Amino acid sequence: MWRCVNYNLLDQWTSALALKRLAMAQPLIPGRQAPVNLADFDPRYVAGSWNKLTAQERIAENTAISGELAYRLYAENRRSVLLVLQGMDTSGKDGTIRAATTGINPLDFSIAAFKQPSVEELDHDFLWRIHKATPSRGRIGIFNRSHYEDVLVVRVHKLVPRSVWRARYEAINGFERHLTANGTTVLKCFLHISKDEQRQRLEARLADPTKRWKFSKADVEERKLWDDYQQAYEDALTRCNTEYAPWHVVPADRKWYRNLVVSNLLRETLEKMDPKFPPEEEGLDKIVVA
Repeated sequence: MWRCVNYNLLDQWTSALALKRLAMAQPLIPGRQAPVNLADFDPRYVAGSWNKLTAQERIAENTAISGELAYRLYAENRRSVLLVLQGMDTSGKDGTIRAATTGINPLDFSIAAFKQPSVEELDHDFLWRIHKATPSRGRIGIFNRSHYEDVLVVRVHKLVPRSVWRARYEAINGFERHLTANGTTVLKCFLHISKDEQRQRLEARLADPTKRWKFSKADVEERKLWDDYQQAYEDALTRCNTEYAPWHVVPADRKWYRNLVVSNLLRETLEKMDPKFPPEEEGLDKIVVA
């Protein structure tokens, strides 16, 4: 016996299911209506039907396009891009940089890594060493760690009083506003990994003789402060998630997806900027090179 199907109801159910799935999608940029809670962001989340193979293909496409746009940005010499990478130890900042910049002319970008400040740097305000490393016009600058260390490590290890590091959120927002007002697009990515994934990556370093140089006993001590760092990151993501320099929470337990997301963001940023070659000199068509 044929069953009578109410296709209107079926369509409504299908639409409702699609909306429900859409509602479950994890945003890249946290909302500004409430404090950021990292427990709401799954470090293993993958949007859509991406897998390792299709991601690698897309990353190759992204870097080819980003390389061409970076060349135009350099030729245009009017604006710049600052890619900020932050994350817990082993979150993959170095690997992300390699994936996102392969194929881009080294002349078109620079990388700055911020570790413990020197004596000279400590004799200046905390943004002094940062501002010196920002990209010049026409270039892409990449920060491996950044000015946010001064509201993360400094806070967790109580290197300065609470009143000092709390005032730095406003200083950071002002600094990033200044950069954007002067032609630098600020692209900030927090590489979000789980505590279990960090353990596996640290164990992998210990097991591989070629990677033991990257392991430090201090990594184990820092891991004991995981919860303190998570709280510090949540406050930084909440207080410095501005319209002109928003944070992106990048799921980083899967290295290939982390690389895909960041390379997508860099490509989209450059495409939106749409840099142009400067006009050529007049009369070039009449020149004959002997």
